[in-house]
Amino acid sequence: MSKIKKNFVLENLEVIDISTEGKAIAKHDGMVVFIQGAVPGDIVDVMVHRKKNNFAEAKVQKFLSYSSDRETPLCQYFGTCGGCKWQNLNYKTQLVFKQKYVFDAFTRIGKLNFPELNPILSNKQPYYYRNKLEFSFSNKKWLSIEEIASKEEVENKNGIGFHIPGMFDKILDIDDCYLQPEPSNSIRNAVREYAFKNKLTFFDIRNKTGLLRTLMIRTTSTKEIMIVLSVFEWHEKEVFDLLDFLKTKFPQITSLQYVHNEKGNDTFFGLDIKTFFGRDYILEEMEGLKFKISAKSFYQTNSEQAYNLYKITRNFANLTGNEIVYDLYTGTGTIANFVAKTAKKVIGIEYVEDAIKDAIENSKTNGILNTEFFAGDMKLVLNEEFFATHGRPDVIITDPPRAGMEEAVIRVILEVLPNKIVYVSCNPSTQARDLALMQEHYEIIKSQAVDMFPQTAHVENVVLLQKKQTNQI
Repeated sequence: MSKIKKNFVLENLEVIDISTEGKAIAKHDGMVVFIQGAVPGDIVDVMVHRKKNNFAEAKVQKFLSYSSDRETPLCQYFGTCGGCKWQNLNYKTQLVFKQKYVFDAFTRIGKLNFPELNPILSNKQPYYYRNKLEFSFSNKKWLSIEEIASKEEVENKNGIGFHIPGMFDKILDIDDCYLQPEPSNSIRNAVREYAFKNKLTFFDIRNKTGLLRTLMIRTTSTKEIMIVLSVFEWHEKEVFDLLDFLKTKFPQITSLQYVHNEKGNDTFFGLDIKTFFGRDYILEEMEGLKFKISAKSFYQTNSEQAYNLYKITRNFANLTGNEIVYDLYTGTGTIANFVAKTAKKVIGIEYVEDAIKDAIENSKTNGILNTEFFAGDMKLVLNEEFFATHGRPDVIITDPPRAGMEEAVIRVILEVLPNKIVYVSCNPSTQARDLALMQEHYEIIKSQAVDMFPQTAHVENVVLLQKKQTNQI
C-alpha cells in the first residue's frame, strides 16, 4: 500500500458505503477511507486529516460527480449540528443501508445462521417524529462562518440548542429544528426571547456560572406536553417568572417542572424535580392503554414507531395466555403491560427504581393485575430463589440499552433456557454479539428491523429466538 501522509489529497474516490456513524466510505489501495459530507455514489477528491494503519478520515475537497441518491438537506444547520447526519441521503436509500447494517452485523460480527430478514418497517414521517428533545443553554454559542468573517464583535453570545460535536462548551443556537413537532420550536424560541428581554444569564460550563442550563420538551400522541427547566444558579423569582410566562403563553402545557442542578453533568438522576404547574407526568396511549411518563422515565422517542415495534414484539412472542413472561430492561413497563393481556403473568425487571415506580403505576392505571415489577441489577435479581418464588420464564423479552446485555445476564438466560426469547435492540452490532453467545442453544426464527430515527444511521431490530429441540427436556 502506498504511503499516505496527513493532510494529503486523495483524488477520484468512489463512495461505496456508509458507516453506522453516518460517515461515507471509500477505499484506496485496500485502505478504508471514512469521508465526512459524502453519500454512496458520489465521486470525490478528499483531504485526509487523520491516518492510521488500515483506515483514514477525510473531508470532501471537491465533488467530481454527485450520487443519484442525494437529497437536498431540509435543515439550515445540516453539517454543523451533530444530528440528522443522513439528511443528504434520500429516505428510500437510508432504509436500504439500515437493512444492510443489520445484515452485516449478523454475518460479520455474530457470524450467525438466520433466515431471510423481513423488510425494514419504514417511518411514515421522515421529519417531526420525536416526542422528546433536550436543549442546552450556553453563554458561548457557536459562531457561524459568516459571523466570524464579518470581523464584527458579536455582542450577544448566548444561545440555546445542541452541542457542537466534539466541543462540550459550544452550543449551536437553533431557530428551527425539524425533529419535534410544534409547539417545540415555538416554546424554545419564546424562552430565548424572554431570557434576552429579561437579561437572564446562560450557563457557562467552564466557569460554572449562570442561571439557565437545559430545557427538556416531551410530547405525546395524545397532545400532552411536559417542560422541564433546569437551572444551575438558583434565583427563585427569575425562575418562577419564566415558568409563569410559559404557563400563560402556552396553555396547552400539561406538566411544567423545574430542577436545580449544580452537578457536573446535565442529567436529572439523583435530583428532586419539582412541579410548578399541572401533573408531574404526561400520558401516552396505545390500544386504549395509558402509559405514565415522568421526567426521568425512559420512553421510546418515536411514539408511532414505538407502537409498531411493540406490536412486532408481541406478534413474535405469540403468547397463548398460559406463559410466564420475563421482560428484562422493562423501563416504565411499556412492553410488559402491552403484552400482559395475552400472558399468564409478566415479570418486569429494571435497574432504575423511578422507572419501576412508573411501571407499577401504569399497571394500576390500566387495571392490569398479572404484572409484577422489580428494581435491581439484572444479574443479581435473576437467581434460583427468584425463579422459585415467581416461576421460571417460558418467554423472555429483552430490550437492553445500546451496550447490549451483560454476559452475566446472558449466562442466567442460558441456565433457565426459556422456550422463546424476543430480543429488541437499538444496536444491531451488540445484538449480533449477544445472539452469537446464545446460538448453541437457540436458533433465529425471524428478524424485523424498524426505522425509529429517519435522517440518522440508527435502527431498531427485533429478533425471535426459539430453543433448539435438542435442548428440550
